[in-house]
Amino acid sequence: MNVMFGSVVLALGFVLTGGLAPVRTAQVAPTDPPRAYTYRETEGQSLRAFVFAPRRDDARTRPNAILLFHGGGWSAGAPDWTFEAARRFADAGLVAIAVQYRLSEGSVTPIDALEDVCAAFEWARRQSTGLEFSGRIAGYGVSAGGHLVAATVTVGCPSDSLTARVGPEALLLWSPALDVSEDGWFFRKLQGRAAAAAYSPAAHVRASTPPTSIVHGDRDTLTPLAGARRYCDRVTALGGLCELNVYAGVGHLLTRNLASQESDFDPDPAARADGIAKHLLFLRKLRFVASQ
Repeated sequence: MNVMFGSVVLALGFVLTGGLAPVRTAQVAPTDPPRAYTYRETEGQSLRAFVFAPRRDDARTRPNAILLFHGGGWSAGAPDWTFEAARRFADAGLVAIAVQYRLSEGSVTPIDALEDVCAAFEWARRQSTGLEFSGRIAGYGVSAGGHLVAATVTVGCPSDSLTARVGPEALLLWSPALDVSEDGWFFRKLQGRAAAAAYSPAAHVRASTPPTSIVHGDRDTLTPLAGARRYCDRVTALGGLCELNVYAGVGHLLTRNLASQESDFDPDPAARADGIAKHLLFLRKLRFVASQ
C-alpha cells in the first residue's frame, strides 16, 4: 500500500457512498432509514451498528446477515459510507448492518479497530433473534475495512474476552488492504504496538479462512493487486475458495483517475456495476441469498 494512503480517506465517503436498546440517529434518507443500536461501549465511546431490514419474500424463513465496514485508511470514515451498499444487500434479502469502529487517532490504533470489528460480529450473533436473522453472517469491507474484516478470520481477535467464533462465514472485499506487512502508513498507525506483519491477513491465511470474493483494479497503487493475489493464492493452496475479480485499467476503488488515486475518484461505471453483480452472485452461490 502506498504511503500516500492517508490522503485518500476524506474522498472515500463520496465514492462509496450490548443490548438491543436503539440510540437516536439522524435520518440519512427520506425513506427506509436504518435502526441504530449501540453494540459496544469502550473508553467512553459508544460504537453503533446501523441495521437495514431486508426485503422479505418468505416470512417463514429467517434471512442471513451481512456486516459492512467502511474504508478510510484506518483513520477516517463513517458507517454511512457503506449505506448504499447496505441497502443493496437488504434489497437482496439480507439483514445488512453498517458498523462503526474506532479510528486511529490519539492512542487508538488499527488493533483497537480490529477488536471493535470482532465485538461487532459477536454482538450481532448474540442478538440474532432480536435482529431477526438466522445467525449466519457474511462480512463486507472496503479498503482498510477489508483489512479489518479479513483480519478477524486470519490474524484473529486481539482480546481473549471474545468468543472464538466471531468472524464471518463469507467475505466480500472491495479494493482491500490484504498485505500490509511492508506498508509504511499502516506501520505508523500501529504506533509501535506490533509489527505490521503480525496484522497482515495475507500472512495469516488459515485452512478455515471462509470463502472470499474480491473486487480489485489492476492499477491500484494504494492497496496493490499483488496483495490480493497473495491472499487468494494462499487460500486456494489450503483448499479454500477465493474468487478474485480483476478490472483492467482502473485503480483504487475502480477509479479511472490513475494519476491521483488518493483523491478525485472517478469510478468506472461498468467495472463498478460488474463488481457489485459478482459479489451478489457469490452470495447466491453460497446460498446466503436466494437465487433470482
